Amino acid sequence: MEATSSTLPAAQESGRRLRGSVLVIIMVALLLTAFLEALDNLIVTPALPRIASSLHGFDHYTWVVTAYLLAATAVVPLAGKLSDLFGRKGFLLGGVVIFLLGSGLAGASQTMDQLILFRALQGLGTGIGIGLVATVVGDLFSPEERASKQGLLGIVFGVSQLCGPTLGGWITDHGPLVAGLVAEDTRWRWLFYLNLPIGLLALLVLWIFLPGQVARRSGFGRIDWWGAGLLVVATCSLLLGLSARSSDWTSPPVIALFVAAVVFYVLFFIVERKAVEPIIPLGLLWHRIFGVDALLTFIQGMVLIAVFIPLSLFLQGVLTLSPTEAGVLITVLSVSLSLGAALAGGIISLRKRYQMAAIVGAVMMTVGALLLAIMSMTQQSNILLIGFYLVLVGLGTGSFFAIQMVVAQNVIPQTQLGVGSGVIRYLSQLGLTLGAALMGIVVNGAVAGDMGTGLPATNAARLALSGVLQNGFGVVLVLSVLVLIATLFLKDVPGAQPEGE
Repeated sequence: MEATSSTLPAAQESGRRLRGSVLVIIMVALLLTAFLEALDNLIVTPALPRIASSLHGFDHYTWVVTAYLLAATAVVPLAGKLSDLFGRKGFLLGGVVIFLLGSGLAGASQTMDQLILFRALQGLGTGIGIGLVATVVGDLFSPEERASKQGLLGIVFGVSQLCGPTLGGWITDHGPLVAGLVAEDTRWRWLFYLNLPIGLLALLVLWIFLPGQVARRSGFGRIDWWGAGLLVVATCSLLLGLSARSSDWTSPPVIALFVAAVVFYVLFFIVERKAVEPIIPLGLLWHRIFGVDALLTFIQGMVLIAVFIPLSLFLQGVLTLSPTEAGVLITVLSVSLSLGAALAGGIISLRKRYQMAAIVGAVMMTVGALLLAIMSMTQQSNILLIGFYLVLVGLGTGSFFAIQMVVAQNVIPQTQLGVGSGVIRYLSQLGLTLGAALMGIVVNGAVAGDMGTGLPATNAARLALSGVLQNGFGVVLVLSVLVLIATLFLKDVPGAQPEGE
């Protein structure tokens, strides 16, 4: 690739000179921004019924979530590419500003349409700026140090999974009242206002302490605007189609969305082959190790969401556990995800190798998924054993939070760190969305037919539900096996590759 003497990002050179408290302060600010991003959807979900009631917008209920995800996912690869070209710091800070602006406006929304618009603005900020956190970590730390730091980001994700829904429900029910601004039925506004003090603190710290980055090239005319537009349209078409309920997937509008997604993705790849500055350099995807890592990321995202969807239904509908007991077991899974990320990051940092950590994580995830699939055949399961199975799944799945980004950042040129990290993040989000849709096909339709409007009340109904959920856990097992097979094709690389295609 074309390069100049200033190609090596100044951020990494500065990062290696940073020591002690300054580096710690920057890392804390980066973790806070990542926490806000990971928390934002989870904390809002429990409040959606109250929000829809307050703003009289039940007919647009799901768009509060969908608008955020569409904007956040579609813009990630573009933000990564532009940060490679023009420097990381400005895009990171700009994205945080947009996210905070969207948060403040979402909290002040007076109609459902306003809330959806401002949630999309939040998502845009997330995709542009907060999504660059993992890339900035790659800039600041050497390949040998990245694993433990990416593991910390995995812990942040796990903690947000753990406390997000509970915190969202508590604020919605018990948040503080402010005369003329927040009433009893609008306590949900604090879900958005909460981002402001934390985000402003992180923004100030990053603005003062984060090193700048020398732009590799200048000139917006060289940006692949056609590729960017096609990728955004293709992504939005796919996510809108996947967001439809499984019973609607045969309708002409949904089919049209999927057809449009295929057409625009094909056009995107055709354009990228000829682009001077492609949004996603196709050479990255043909790189053996990066390609395997991208596939791992995509499938592991599907595994993560596919475990959570049938689990609560199995615990309450088949094993007749109380919501509190089911919540404890789900908490065990969430904690294990964070622990798996931390352990994998530490092990990779010590041994300077990641393939064995990936294989061990995949084996644990596969064994746990197999045991869950076997467990779903019976209505008499030991809670302690279920907890153990979930720990296996959580440790194995969580380990990839640290592994995915480390592998990507160690095998790509330093000048492509932004776009490479963006591709990994983009595929992870697509995997989560596709996994939820796939599990909806496997579970939702059959469950609706067998259960009617409530949890099964008879042994026969529970047995029927158990059979349906066994199929769901079987999907998790198949996906886990695919992850395990893919890890066998990884190869340990000690550091980033030289510049060039």
